[in-house]
Amino acid sequence: MMESDQVKKAEESKTRGLVDIVFSWSFHDALNKNIYMGKVNKIPTTFFSVEEYKKSFMNPLIEETHADLLSNIMKVNHAPLFEIVDINMSEGFKPPRDLFYDIVLRKIGRKNENEENDELQMFDLIALTDIRPRYVADLNRPNWPYTIASVEGKSTTVNKVKIYEILSSKPIMLENLGKGGSKRVNLFSVHLTNLNTNIRIWKALNWRAANINIVRNLLQSDSTAGLSCSKCDVQEINSSISTKYGETIGSFKLDDSQEAAVVSCVATSRCFHHHSVKLLWGPPGTGKTKTVASLLFMLLRMKCRTLTCAPTNIAVVGVANRLMSLVREASVYGTYGLGDIVLFGNVVKMKIDDHKDLRDIFLTNRVLCYRIFLSPFTGWRSRVESIICLLEDPKKQYRMHLNGLDKEVAFLPPHKRLSDIWEKESDDDDSTGMGGELSESILTYEEFLNEKFSSVGKSLMACIENMYTHLPSSFISVEVAKKMIRVVELLQTIESLMRSGSPPFEGLDGFEDAGEMERRLLYGPVITCIELLKELRATVSVPNLKNKTQIRNFCLQNATLIFCTASSSIKLHSYAKPPMEMLVIDEAAQLKECESTIPLQLTGLRHAVLIGDEKQLPAMVQSKISAKADFGRSLYERLVHVGHKKHLLKVQYRMHPSISLFPNKQFYDNMILDGFNVKKKTHEKHLLEGKMFGTFSFINVPYGNEEFDNNHSLRNMAEVCVIAEIVARLFEESMLRKQRVSVGCISPYKAQVYAIQDKLGTKYRAGSNNSFSVSVSSVDGFQGSEADVIIISTVRSNANGTVGFLSNLQRANVALTRARHCLWILGNGSTLVNSGSVWKKLVIDAKSRACFYNVQEDKKLALALAGCLIEIGQLDSLVARSLLFPEGKWKVFLGEVFLKSMSTIKNEKVCSQVLSLLMRIANGLRMPREDQTISVMHVDVTLFQLSKNVARRILHLIWIVDVIKEDGNWVQVVKVLDVLPEYKIPELKQNLKILFEKYTTELKNRCNHRCIEGDTVLPMTWRMQSNVATKAVTYSPDQSQSIASQLAALSLGNNTDKATQSNRDAFLPKTWPMQSNVATKAETRSPDQSESIASQVAGLRLGNETEKATQRGEEQDALYCKFVSGGFL
Repeated sequence: MMESDQVKKAEESKTRGLVDIVFSWSFHDALNKNIYMGKVNKIPTTFFSVEEYKKSFMNPLIEETHADLLSNIMKVNHAPLFEIVDINMSEGFKPPRDLFYDIVLRKIGRKNENEENDELQMFDLIALTDIRPRYVADLNRPNWPYTIASVEGKSTTVNKVKIYEILSSKPIMLENLGKGGSKRVNLFSVHLTNLNTNIRIWKALNWRAANINIVRNLLQSDSTAGLSCSKCDVQEINSSISTKYGETIGSFKLDDSQEAAVVSCVATSRCFHHHSVKLLWGPPGTGKTKTVASLLFMLLRMKCRTLTCAPTNIAVVGVANRLMSLVREASVYGTYGLGDIVLFGNVVKMKIDDHKDLRDIFLTNRVLCYRIFLSPFTGWRSRVESIICLLEDPKKQYRMHLNGLDKEVAFLPPHKRLSDIWEKESDDDDSTGMGGELSESILTYEEFLNEKFSSVGKSLMACIENMYTHLPSSFISVEVAKKMIRVVELLQTIESLMRSGSPPFEGLDGFEDAGEMERRLLYGPVITCIELLKELRATVSVPNLKNKTQIRNFCLQNATLIFCTASSSIKLHSYAKPPMEMLVIDEAAQLKECESTIPLQLTGLRHAVLIGDEKQLPAMVQSKISAKADFGRSLYERLVHVGHKKHLLKVQYRMHPSISLFPNKQFYDNMILDGFNVKKKTHEKHLLEGKMFGTFSFINVPYGNEEFDNNHSLRNMAEVCVIAEIVARLFEESMLRKQRVSVGCISPYKAQVYAIQDKLGTKYRAGSNNSFSVSVSSVDGFQGSEADVIIISTVRSNANGTVGFLSNLQRANVALTRARHCLWILGNGSTLVNSGSVWKKLVIDAKSRACFYNVQEDKKLALALAGCLIEIGQLDSLVARSLLFPEGKWKVFLGEVFLKSMSTIKNEKVCSQVLSLLMRIANGLRMPREDQTISVMHVDVTLFQLSKNVARRILHLIWIVDVIKEDGNWVQVVKVLDVLPEYKIPELKQNLKILFEKYTTELKNRCNHRCIEGDTVLPMTWRMQSNVATKAVTYSPDQSQSIASQLAALSLGNNTDKATQSNRDAFLPKTWPMQSNVATKAETRSPDQSESIASQVAGLRLGNETEKATQRGEEQDALYCKFVSGGFL
């Protein structure tokens, strides 16, 4: 007992080591990001001793812990907040060091979707404050200095109240909290971070008596840990494996590289002479998980006790799911044998409820099943006795029921009186003399028999199924399992016969009187069932386990395969026997090397297999200081760096060849082959029309601005808008074609991820539509996942080619290798080329393969993007580049007032229709007249023919033809002035009439000249050769500005409606040209012969569904176009 206490104290001391360091930081220390600057050395690639090896990780771990704490302190206003409703000293309270308190909490704010965030977890670090903190400084106030605490252990429940034990960094003055009769001071708990993983690593780095055999072999670059054992006959072992397990391995349908990896690892497990580490290299799509699952299935068959780890709960679930599919496919006796497999971890993070196949192996569920069949009253032994007694002599059981001795079947109202059913020849006095009231409430014999058998039988069947499912195969042999399964089948048959309306079963005593058919159909199964039950009762020995802890320990100690995270594997260090023989780490390149020391030091461990790809992203590290010290480097990456041999899985089965082409060449030196499946024509999907949406394309979006959000992460709203349009079209096509499509929208920047999520809303979330799903994630978060279509938003858009961590090769590799059928990359091609990074190579590659497209090549994308840029106020991006009119025949100037008015129209459909109209104007397309148009000089005649509709439900697009000076010429251009509601048109007419009277006659003639080719009106160009032009210079620019100033008073942007006032702030001054291509045409017509094009008005009519918006004074937010004037369009 003393030795056990010493061990416990030693473990607590290791835990407290890191916690004490955290507690030692003052508030100033916690906020000092450079507190460990110069104290963290770069972690070497080789080591002279195990002590040096472990010590090299300690300071980087402390610095990483500090950086994590600092990051969360800076976000304290968003942290989960609890009110401490009660606090007392706990039994372990021993100042000055052991400041343990028991607290009761109440969550403040709305419940989180993740219930785990509504409760404290073990080793959560919390700040204690006397106010609700809104600012960082609130954690350190004069009356309440900086105080933090660590949650020690899990919560306990007393009278339905959860009590947490915390260890505080400072004494808490309970008298100030109303404990001594004084006025109560409120106390709050703010969740900062969780130290659990870092504490576990700290423990592993401080173990003195751990198994260091494998670790010792990994210190030097000349390590032989991965080579074959010189004492083992490899050829003989491989031959033996092929003979004994060849058929099983063949059933996995592995390719040559996958099968070679499995056989090699299985052969290694048979070696008992030395300790080794094997590296399996699994590039994207090469069947890494399939290979790991096949290896684990073989180790399960061989009864080789193996621990399978991964960095995250999700990764653990992924490989466990794949193994379970193999196990169930190969199962002959249902769920028998699953007791040899255990999965444990965080039930919320693993999402066990979403994985039906994993429920039978999840440890928490298994413990509950054990408690059922081990129960002394309702468990295996009790139910076996009950069913045997019932089948052998049901009449006796019924008489006991009549005497009120039976406690298991409830009294139900009878369908008939007892006297009508019970045989009168019964001589048992106990069955007679009962009052009428009692007989009314007692079951008839048939009812009793059916109810009793159903109750006890179903309970026994559940016990039996739980036993052969959850007990390890060392306790339940195959023969016993077969007999158990047979008993379940017999019980189901007997119950069916009893309920079929046959004569009541009278037990074995009635066998002699039964007919031949009855003997065969009913008594045969009954007799066989009784015999099997008696045999099982005598031979099956269930473990004597008293509580949950004993059951957990039993399951873990007797499992052949165990699944958990690398961090959680620390729980297995309590079980020295039987030892783990093999360690398999999936996604090993994403696991910090210091964290891998937790499972590597398990007692008895002989071999380890690391599966990963160092070309993909490593573990995330918050501290820049620790990152520079290579704290995020994995053991896998270090071993590759020092020359450790690795086995390559060389065939990829995910990406269409046009997608895999670039990453294979750039990251894997063309070593990866395309699988047969991705070469099939069926793997090539055309989900949207147009070459832009082929299997691989780069879509150039130069119109966006990169900008920081509140959390100092970058976003690009132009790319967000393009993604939203593409996803909407994919959804429409998916519904139309009834196709299943999964879409992944990924970006390196969190701000961009949030912006995309906000734009898409909840319409495409998984579950809302089973055939179409969209997942929006960071590149880092999407590692390990895949989708039919991947849309990458690169975000960066600047002139100097700065791309930041986008240039990281591992991040680029992950982003480019997630797609199955289509990969569409959005970015500013110029920025990426100027970056000189891998993205420059990608853009050049896309151009060389004719897979480079400008976003404006797709008119729908161009319109959506233009509308979005107007909506978000990025008007400079719209007007400074040729987005709307890349090939327009007319140069179009968008006025300040027009852009301001457009920014107030929030209805995307209306914006799209306005922009469509502008595109037609820019192309000079004509439309048959519906109303008369008139030249500038005749504004007063019939410029506007007012609609008879309600004035507030009409919008008009106001634009003119003017001339400008360009390269010694006068050139006709279009100037767009505004979008106005119809009730402002009369005032506009008067203003325009006054202004246009100031135009010279020659200027008016130039404006009214028409050059027509078919249905197209082209801009005119004249050489400057007369003083008339000078007059035009005098008037034209001034008049356009004057017009703009006059329109400003009428603009939508100056509407005084409160409902839209807040949306009218974003606009840019002056007028900007949209493009510069102007052609001189010879075919002209005189002003008298041509139709006047000096001024045009296009009406935009409201749809019926916008009446409610109109009534709120928001008519400009929900409009639909209808052209009511003529001219060229």
